[in-house]
Amino acid sequence: MAVPTLALNDGRRIPQLGYGCWQLSDSQAPDLVGKALQAGYRLIDTAAAYGNEAGVGRAVRDAQVSRDDIFLTTKLWNDRQGRDVARRAFDESLTRLGLPYVDLYLIHWPCPQRRLFVETWKTLIELQKEGRAKSIGVSNFTPEHIATLVAETGVTPAVNQIELHPHFQRKAPREDDRRHGIVTEAWSPLGQGKELNDPAILAIAKTHRKTAAQVILRWQLQIGCVAIPKTARPERIVENIALFDFELTPQEMDRIAALDRPDGRIGPDPATFC
Repeated sequence: MAVPTLALNDGRRIPQLGYGCWQLSDSQAPDLVGKALQAGYRLIDTAAAYGNEAGVGRAVRDAQVSRDDIFLTTKLWNDRQGRDVARRAFDESLTRLGLPYVDLYLIHWPCPQRRLFVETWKTLIELQKEGRAKSIGVSNFTPEHIATLVAETGVTPAVNQIELHPHFQRKAPREDDRRHGIVTEAWSPLGQGKELNDPAILAIAKTHRKTAAQVILRWQLQIGCVAIPKTARPERIVENIALFDFELTPQEMDRIAALDRPDGRIGPDPATFC
């Protein structure tokens, strides 16, 4: 079964499940991204900071899949914010990828202390108008950061990619994204593996004869998010996309909802990280 898609607020659509390339080396990326595309993934998520854009681009160029069918994301790193610097950084990403455009370009972190994210967002708007970034969005932005972007530019991000997993469910940012028509995309959807031994998730997995990872990813889809699990193991690449032959019951969804914790954050705090 093909991965379902979600509508973006710019008229385009994004696959609801993707392959995340964080921590993949540039030498690993061509083989593993190629395997992901063979397995049916069409959303590929990388970033300048991951150091693997060249390898990811090679996989996309060499794929036995039409470029039009691949939804490729990359991101602008924190020290490249600001109009001219961001534009150069984007050009460098395209050069490393060896591609004329990306499907989604994100500001990786807001870095509010730099006071450049609005200027940077205006640059992304220009890149979208030029057709080199088909859709534009943000990553790790809080509702306050997004409100500032919309107030200053009138352009709402298509996507907000944030840390989101069963122990850190981000209900308030998800609801704010929904009000703005922004798709919420989950990074570290498996909690960097820390969620896989939770007794409640293991019990649900046993009921469905699925893995804990498959249950968590299915939960992500059912709450309306995009998920981009990362793995360097080919068998897990195949396993993580096998989500469309089962569905979690409302009771099971409630059991996972009860796992949310105020101290569940794994990654940095967007209010201070830069």
